[in-house]
Amino acid sequence: MSGTYLGMPSFPKAAHEAVGNTTLRANLRHATHTIRDKRAKAVAELDDWALLREASKQIKDHTLRHLDTYLVQLEEAVTAAGGVVHWATDADEANRIVTHLVKETGESEVVKVKSMATQEIGLNEALEEAGIAASETDLAELIVQLGHDRPSHILVPAIHRNRGEIRDIFAKEMGEWGRPAPEGLTDTPAELAEAARLHLREKFLRAKVGISGANFMVAETGTLVVVESEGNGRMCLTLPETLISVVGIEKIVPTWRDLEVFLQTLPRSSTAERMNPYTSMWTGTTDTDGPQAFHLVLIDNGRTDTLADEVGRQALRCIRCSACLNVCPVYERAGGHAYGSVYPGPIGAILSPQLRGTASEIDASLPYASTLCGACYEVCPVAIDIPEVLVHLREKVADQGGKGHRLEKAAIKAAGWVLDHPGALAAGERVAAKTRKLHPKKLPGPGAGQWTNSRDLPEMPAEPFRDWWKKNRT
Repeated sequence: MSGTYLGMPSFPKAAHEAVGNTTLRANLRHATHTIRDKRAKAVAELDDWALLREASKQIKDHTLRHLDTYLVQLEEAVTAAGGVVHWATDADEANRIVTHLVKETGESEVVKVKSMATQEIGLNEALEEAGIAASETDLAELIVQLGHDRPSHILVPAIHRNRGEIRDIFAKEMGEWGRPAPEGLTDTPAELAEAARLHLREKFLRAKVGISGANFMVAETGTLVVVESEGNGRMCLTLPETLISVVGIEKIVPTWRDLEVFLQTLPRSSTAERMNPYTSMWTGTTDTDGPQAFHLVLIDNGRTDTLADEVGRQALRCIRCSACLNVCPVYERAGGHAYGSVYPGPIGAILSPQLRGTASEIDASLPYASTLCGACYEVCPVAIDIPEVLVHLREKVADQGGKGHRLEKAAIKAAGWVLDHPGALAAGERVAAKTRKLHPKKLPGPGAGQWTNSRDLPEMPAEPFRDWWKKNRT
């Protein structure tokens, strides 16, 4: 996975700073509560939601078990339809391929559909280094790009910004990237949307190269699918002469019939809509319509390693709906930037450490960025048991060692010895009872002390239970 976000502090440090930002917390609370309430109503409309959820899970699991077969079928279908397939082992290789393809066209500017895969590999930065300007066309991604910011949500990358902040960004930055914002721009949604539309329209009409991701790829026909709400994606997919799609290898489904299931579950889980306003599908190239050259760049970037983990591989079912973020109490208070990855929230806490490994401080801390309340599993449309994977990854991190984990193992070993020797346990209980007035109410140290920062230790009884039992029940 790209190192774009590496070097950030561990999640506890970043979250501690984020929770002190009252504006951020207010923006997040308002947005996440609104989205999740709407989603709950949209899902409740379907009597067979549980069956759709189970079908989504089984389709994804079947596809992942036979991923090699379906990827070959996809490549053959895309090639037969006039497209060219490229394989990228990691982010660097993917960036080299895309940069080379753009340079071959002679263009120095591209327009982009919202794509988490391109954010994951740091494509915009790689293109910039090569002298190629990449313009985000999704409204929220545009806000993030103009604000020299990072996305903080899977579905709504600028969820941490309010209307006033967006107005200031447009007024200050739009002129540096193209058409400036209108004079006297206010923070009303209609005016902000119109400013973005005017700014982007020039780019749509000028760009010869478009770059996209894909929500799904259909193996039987080589068809790619993008779902969106604004129409910017369709402009990028149809107007340029060359289209380059960068997609993770797990985004494949075997047949059109399988796709039908996800086109019901994704919009309701993400935008709380019965169907997406724009569902764009393309298969290769045609002589009379759309881009005349199509390239599909399939990226691994840690996915094969994730697939090898029998517990962790379920993270690859993810369809990027963001429902888990909107119900997570940790995400609501810490925001997306604290996760140090393009994938924030509960899904990011299990996906990023698998794609990137747990060698860095931030990736080792992400499996602990959860209360294990299970709300994320309950809303996941593909039934990813995120708490199960979090605990699984915590075990892996603990096995790596480190000061905190060594102390924990020593404490568990000592506790095991005491529990195996009843006499020692009874003597310790009597000593603890007799010295109870001297006990502190909070534990010292950065580790155990964190537990008692917001709670007192339970008071020790005046008499151990064993002694009380002998007196009263023998």
